[in-house]
Amino acid sequence: MSKQRITPRDIQASQESKWVRRLLIGFALTFVFLFLVLPIAAVLTEALRKGWDTYFTSLADPDAWSAIRLTLVITAIVVPMNLFFGVAAAWAIAKHDFKGKAFLITLIDLPFSVSPVVAGLVYVLVFGANGWFGGWLLAHDIKIIFAVPGMVLATIFVTLPFIARELIPLMQAQGTDEEQAAVVLGATGWQIFSRVTLPNIKWGLIYGVILCNARSLGEFGAVAVVSGHIRGQTNTMPLQVEILYNEYQSVAAFALASLLALLAILTLIIKTFVEWRQRVAEESIERGLP
Repeated sequence: MSKQRITPRDIQASQESKWVRRLLIGFALTFVFLFLVLPIAAVLTEALRKGWDTYFTSLADPDAWSAIRLTLVITAIVVPMNLFFGVAAAWAIAKHDFKGKAFLITLIDLPFSVSPVVAGLVYVLVFGANGWFGGWLLAHDIKIIFAVPGMVLATIFVTLPFIARELIPLMQAQGTDEEQAAVVLGATGWQIFSRVTLPNIKWGLIYGVILCNARSLGEFGAVAVVSGHIRGQTNTMPLQVEILYNEYQSVAAFALASLLALLAILTLIIKTFVEWRQRVAEESIERGLP
């Protein structure tokens, strides 16, 4: 096979692409600094403007602590539920053929195209006092809207696609050869999942959980509609930040916002680590290493 001859035009194109690459990198770094790093730095600066004592006092406020606790509780409920649904939906879509498969994929993608505020209004229409099931719920003393259950449902809706959408293409790329081999060897369904499927998708699964967790912590629109903004009861951290800022308690608002920012940074660090581990695992598989 003859070697490909490099022409002066190829060399010129390579040199031009290097400058284009540097320009794009510079533009990206400038954009990230102006619209991500600088706002986060401003939030931290404003939160500490009156010192550490005021900062911790703001976070120790009963309403702020209630918002922190409620945010963590909702996240602790939402993430496992989406984890179960995401794995089940991805398994069904990637490993099986059935009628309505395309429709199921469309439904999973629906929260990406629907405004969170609209999603919250839909739950009010269904479960509100004047909603479809409002009369029955009132008769049985069950409260969903303006209570924690409605906030959990709204958060589940907006975070529904993250885990499933992360696993579906991964499972489709892996195919079903290993599962079929396990069936031939007499493995049960649980053994196939725990010893074959789960190890192959674990890093994608962790990545999806991280994204779902991040969205659960910071969700505002859908939760704001169904929460009722009851102090100490139905305010999450984003809602409490809005209330404090509207009441001109800027230091307290920025203190709580800084905690959200720190959680976001921690999520980003974990996400970066997971991506690195996934890349190392893929390179090891390509080289045939265990």
